[in-house]
Amino acid sequence: MKFSSQEEFGLRCLLRIGMSTSQNGLTIPEISQLEGLSTANVGKLLRALRLGGFIESTRGQTGGYKLARPVNEIIIGEVLAVLGGKLFESGFCDIHSGTEIICTHTIDCSIRSLWRTIQSLLDGVLSKLTLKDLIGSEQKVSIIVSNFAEVAESNISIT
Repeated sequence: MKFSSQEEFGLRCLLRIGMSTSQNGLTIPEISQLEGLSTANVGKLLRALRLGGFIESTRGQTGGYKLARPVNEIIIGEVLAVLGGKLFESGFCDIHSGTEIICTHTIDCSIRSLWRTIQSLLDGVLSKLTLKDLIGSEQKVSIIVSNFAEVAESNISIT
C-alpha cells in the first residue's frame, strides 16, 4: 500500500502555496524550485488542484497561484481524492479479480474487511485534517494527526 508521488507532490505544492505570504501568489517556476520538482510536473499537479477547486490562478506578469479558500476550509482527504483517489473504493474487487471475471472471494472475503477498515481509519483522519493543520513544525503536526487518529480509531468497532 503506497501513496503515489502525485499525491505527495501535489500536497507539497498546495502546502507551499498555503504558506506563501506573496500577494501575487506563487508561479510554477517558483514552486518548482522551492520543492525540487520539474516545472512540467508542478504544472500538471497545479492543474489538478485548480480543477479540484483548491487553488486559483491569475495570468500575467504579476500572476501566480493562490488558494481558492482559506486554509482551514481545505480538507486533506478531499485534496488526496482529487490527486489520486482512495486506497480502497467500491470497485476495488472488480479490478483485482485475477484471471476470473469475478473474484473468487466475492461472497466471503477477509481481505476486503481489512482494506475497508484501513480506509475507514484513513477517512476518519483525513476528513478532519485541514491544510491549516499541516502548516507548522513536524512535531506540532504529529500531535494533531495523532489526536485525529485516536478519534478515528475509537469510532471503528472491532469485533
